[in-house]
Amino acid sequence: MTDLAVRTTGLTKRFGSQTVVDAIDLEVPTGSVYGFLGPNGSGKTTTIRMLLALVAPTAGEVELFGEAMPARAAAVLPAVGALVEGPAFHPYLSGRRNLHRLDAADRTADPSTARRRVDGALDRVGLLAAADKRFRAYSLGMRQRLAIAGALLTPKDLLVLDEPTNGLDPQGTREVRQLVGSLAGDGTTVLVSSHLLAEVEQMCTHLGVMHVGKLVAQGTSVELRSDGNTEATVETDSPGDAARVLAELGLTEIHTTASSATGHLGEVAPEKVVAACVHAGVSVVGFRVGRPSLEDLFVSLTGEGFDVSG
Repeated sequence: MTDLAVRTTGLTKRFGSQTVVDAIDLEVPTGSVYGFLGPNGSGKTTTIRMLLALVAPTAGEVELFGEAMPARAAAVLPAVGALVEGPAFHPYLSGRRNLHRLDAADRTADPSTARRRVDGALDRVGLLAAADKRFRAYSLGMRQRLAIAGALLTPKDLLVLDEPTNGLDPQGTREVRQLVGSLAGDGTTVLVSSHLLAEVEQMCTHLGVMHVGKLVAQGTSVELRSDGNTEATVETDSPGDAARVLAELGLTEIHTTASSATGHLGEVAPEKVVAACVHAGVSVVGFRVGRPSLEDLFVSLTGEGFDVSG
């Protein structure tokens, strides 16, 4: 097992004159939960399809667990589970029968253990009680869960989930988050493409941010958020005076409210802020320091809101 479950080098995809994925170097550490972020049209799904050998790249290389793709696809893909662009099942069959048909198509699966594995996968995603309902009677959230169950019929080293919480209610979303956490705890590497920043922030150890086909940032969640400007907020009844003190200290992007002044610390030590305010005669009711949220980071990297298409 290599240190990287997924590695791409200069991965590029063009459709005619349009470059959809532009020379990205993706690195997904083995055992991580990697959040793959980007607005619609940023190239996430096309990248995932190239990783799984569903689409041939125009240029560049893909490796899964150190094996070149698509040359070694037959050897590697049995250990990879995927949910890409929504589930597709037979509407007239039950959830259980759909999974049995999916399992029967897997040449690496043991038919003698099919029933136990199908029921185990259904139970893991909370669908065992609805296993005998026809797929067409399933809600969108239930369909998403069944697709995840299909990806878990046999043990996987890598699980690729494209918008796994699409259509789920808050309880279902929490269950998927817990499922991802338990899979990672068992040693499975999980690559999650999502637009739900709050969910990604809670479940992912590593992040990659796509924008207009380019990978604009990549690293651990802590690293990327610490790269952003840490904010210091002084709560006071004299926000104008506090803002002046912050500016004199060298804080930037200072703004005020009726009861506070906030600025980016940069290289200024947080403890200097309160001392400088007190020395200047500014009353300090409260003080806090916070890293930018994942949404703040995304906007700073792309210059736009998350739902804006590239």
